[in-house]
Amino acid sequence: MEIKITFPDGSVRSYEQGVTGLQIAESISPALARSVLACGVNGETVELNRPINEDAQIELYKWDDEQGKHTFWHTSAHLLAEALQELYPGIQFGFGPAVESGFFYDVLLPNGESIKESDFATIENKMRELASKKEPVVRKEVAKADALKEFAANGQTYKCEHIEQDLEDGTITTYTQGAFTDLCRGPHLMDTGEIKAIKLTSVAGAFWRGDANREQMQRLYGISFPKKKMLDEYLVMLEEAKKRDHRKIGKEMELFMFSDKVGKGLPIWLPKGTDMRLRLQDHLRKVQKRYGYQEVITPHIGSKNLYVTSGHWDHYGKDSFQPIQTPEEGEEYLLKPMNCPHHCEIFAWKPRSYKDLPLRIAEFGTVYRYEQSGELHGLTRVRSFTQDDAHLFCRPDQVKQEFLNVMDIINVVLSAFGFNFEAQISLRDPNNHEKYVGSDEDWALAEKAIQEACEEKGLPAKVEYGEAAFYGPKLDFMIKDAIGRRWQLGTIQVDYNLPKRFQLEYTDEDNQKKTPVMIHRAPFGSMERFTAVLIEHTSGHFPLWLTPDQVVVLPLSEKYNDYAKQVLEQFNQQGVRGSIDLRNEKLGRKIRDNELKRIPYMVIVGEKEAAEGLVSMRQQGGGEQATMTIQQFIDKINAEVAEQTKNF
Repeated sequence: MEIKITFPDGSVRSYEQGVTGLQIAESISPALARSVLACGVNGETVELNRPINEDAQIELYKWDDEQGKHTFWHTSAHLLAEALQELYPGIQFGFGPAVESGFFYDVLLPNGESIKESDFATIENKMRELASKKEPVVRKEVAKADALKEFAANGQTYKCEHIEQDLEDGTITTYTQGAFTDLCRGPHLMDTGEIKAIKLTSVAGAFWRGDANREQMQRLYGISFPKKKMLDEYLVMLEEAKKRDHRKIGKEMELFMFSDKVGKGLPIWLPKGTDMRLRLQDHLRKVQKRYGYQEVITPHIGSKNLYVTSGHWDHYGKDSFQPIQTPEEGEEYLLKPMNCPHHCEIFAWKPRSYKDLPLRIAEFGTVYRYEQSGELHGLTRVRSFTQDDAHLFCRPDQVKQEFLNVMDIINVVLSAFGFNFEAQISLRDPNNHEKYVGSDEDWALAEKAIQEACEEKGLPAKVEYGEAAFYGPKLDFMIKDAIGRRWQLGTIQVDYNLPKRFQLEYTDEDNQKKTPVMIHRAPFGSMERFTAVLIEHTSGHFPLWLTPDQVVVLPLSEKYNDYAKQVLEQFNQQGVRGSIDLRNEKLGRKIRDNELKRIPYMVIVGEKEAAEGLVSMRQQGGGEQATMTIQQFIDKINAEVAEQTKNF
């Protein structure tokens, strides 16, 4: 019996029932068959040797495809576990997934033992040894009772708990390679031979199931590649990433700090960082003002009932800080985890007419979410962060145009920093609607609006299922930084559900009460995460219009301090931001220290400059050098800023 296979370009071929993805690749070309790692069948990524028994849409995934990398790293996680099982008898296994850049496995060694970085080489060698055997990865469907029996016999306590609590009979599969068997939904490579280069990158603590009251396991992170050259290039990138670490550069530039006495994950913005952050906010304010936004300020706490109504408590309660009890019996408040419920209440504050719509409410709103200590990382994972949030309330016929306008805003905002970005449409998991609120009809309308907006703008967008917010689909903007890493920053979400949950309404032109549609948007995403990404993208060398100090004045000796102060005063009066280094140090030391602060220009003043009203300019990094009048330097800086900001 033949089945029809439809390819991404719309072409259709006929194959015998039971054909595999590998056989389809072989029918196209031997080169494709050698490079393909997994295949997508009707939107589900599966192994290349999985039989296809009915008409299907198929995609063939190679290394350059995200699904191909994910499959490769998923098998690598199992390879790590196989190596650990052989090296550490009695080891307990938790979960071991692929992640955005590589894989990890959570493990617990017997007798209080632990794995150290000094053990990595031994583990890597064992992984390479096992991979060289080209062990087949075999998928098997098993009954729940049989799975429990098998993992109990192997002493795998955590696997048994996972089976008992999370898995239903008839849905359980295992994958076996060599002497290692794991619970897994897949997909995987057909064998381990594809894995040619391996590097374990770090080890950290991780509580079982993320519960701080449970056992602390060890989480081993690693990455792997089909070619050694790829690993070598990755290791070079890692070294460059260390140099660009925003935590290191932020400290050198005196932008932000953390204090254990204040609390983990609670960033404190220092004067120079605050100056830069406010300039970022002003940049967005100018842009969104042209689009009719009104700015508001809402409290940092809210009644727990507010978030119960919105649905955030049910979906994100465990990620929130514990409710705040008041002297009033039964009264509970939360540190604000989201701004949108507050903005819904602003809409509901007074009667609204169709003539009032769209209503565009913006806020740089600080929110608070509980991140586990082990997950905190500089400004990218914090417990307190400020979203450049806005919520647009509009009629259904206005949704697409408002969405297009937001896309324009994000384009203007992100292009000011030289970012190249791509779009990702995040939709519901088609197989698990229970995770989401709202009707299928509303979801279909919201998803259609996003897809049509992308088509109208000619913006290529990758579709990701299962990545939508619980209340609606979204369009995420992914940027690629200077060393090739991808970051998710801006986002736009279409929401038919929160307005219904808050019973929002407006009077339409037919005098009937209608429910508005809500659009959530945040071009930066959060001020903290955006700043971290910008620091690492630029290595701290910000555009001149944004950098906290555009110039530092360096007197050659104390004799010229007064003249240096006069120079700085003139800079400040004409909008040039600067500082002065009055330390009794040699000029070379001052230059080196201020280079670390990434100040774009240094002006050196000594006897000649003081006598003739001049400054000797030196560009950051040993670039352009020249002597000029104070006014000429001011004009140069202001002209450079004007050129950088002319488009926004």
